[in-house]
Amino acid sequence: MPMNISAMELYGEAVAMSMASSGSTRLLHLRRPWPVRKEEPPTAVASAICWARKVKLREVRVQAGGGNGSKQASVDRVNGRKVNGVVHGSEASLSTGNGTAVRRVDDGGAVSMHAYRLGRFVEDRFVYRQTFVIRSYEIGPDETATMETLLNLLQETALNHVMSSGLASDGFGATHQMSLRKLIWVVTRINIQVEKYSRWGDVVEIDTWVAASGKNGMRRDWMIRDCSTRKIITRATSNWVMMNRETRKLSKLPEQVREEVKPFYLERTVFFNGSCDNEKIEKLTEATAENIKSGLAPRWSDMDVNQHVNNVKYIGWIMESVPMNVLEDYRLTSMTLEYRRECRQSNLLESLTSLNGGVENPANTSSYSVELQSTHLLRLQEDKSEIVRGRAEWKRK
Repeated sequence: MPMNISAMELYGEAVAMSMASSGSTRLLHLRRPWPVRKEEPPTAVASAICWARKVKLREVRVQAGGGNGSKQASVDRVNGRKVNGVVHGSEASLSTGNGTAVRRVDDGGAVSMHAYRLGRFVEDRFVYRQTFVIRSYEIGPDETATMETLLNLLQETALNHVMSSGLASDGFGATHQMSLRKLIWVVTRINIQVEKYSRWGDVVEIDTWVAASGKNGMRRDWMIRDCSTRKIITRATSNWVMMNRETRKLSKLPEQVREEVKPFYLERTVFFNGSCDNEKIEKLTEATAENIKSGLAPRWSDMDVNQHVNNVKYIGWIMESVPMNVLEDYRLTSMTLEYRRECRQSNLLESLTSLNGGVENPANTSSYSVELQSTHLLRLQEDKSEIVRGRAEWKRK
């Protein structure tokens, strides 16, 4: 910025904020509460930020005035370069995937926005690989990453895969043809098996790829490696179908969408020798469930951009009906979830759990066998409609 002005002086300058409200524009002015230093020429700086109704940034303008006149210009260039997602000149080589790049100069170096995702394509671009560091807020009471953390990392890798491939049209997993037809992907089933949970500060590497699943579905697989040992510590697979985001009804896979995603299909399975849990999950009832937890309420922060509860959030509610001594003495090694219907913020849920595997008295930890299995159900409290069925396997810590 060519103007030589301190942060406190910048804050004290006249600031104009333009807010769109009922079609009218209101200007709020804050005057400098202290005099201008004599050694600097008086300079007025004003910023105007225009917002759409849902707090969507539309434009940023800088108004500079001094001396006998003022000048206002739209900020679409910084140091002679276009910004706001426009790739230009020497930055074109930094762009990957959807063609957008943001360049930042730091000690003379240029960094692409995609570099911050730490992801790249391998195996002739059929596999997307991303690296993560396990953060302190991603571990649980036993000082290891939680099942929710793992599923969040899988979801993040999947979305970055779509974005970096150039398929994403709306920035959240929908292709161009899907956006035209108001379609979104929804997961119907996921199975994740954990050999070892990472600890705080561990670095993991996640591979993901996609394949066809029947006529109207898609399968996505993941593999997590420990970067220090190079051992595979988690495997996961999932099935996805299409839903109309307005009618909330399932849809067939349009041929135009199939042609978009087909070049990325890799016919490879992450599980071998039938190790994937493909068996049907039995429905729990009041008669078969050993523990029932009612009154579980989704929060606003549990909602995703598709206006329903994020699928990862269900795990926390499932655990609400698992006995405390199981959570303390056992490690969750496998979980399979079947998603039956959407859940909204206004819904109240019930969590049901049944344990088996030599368990006689859940209150007595000594009665548990080394291996433990559990069956779960999340349902609406009002009409008992099923939201998610689940099955899990546990091992003693």
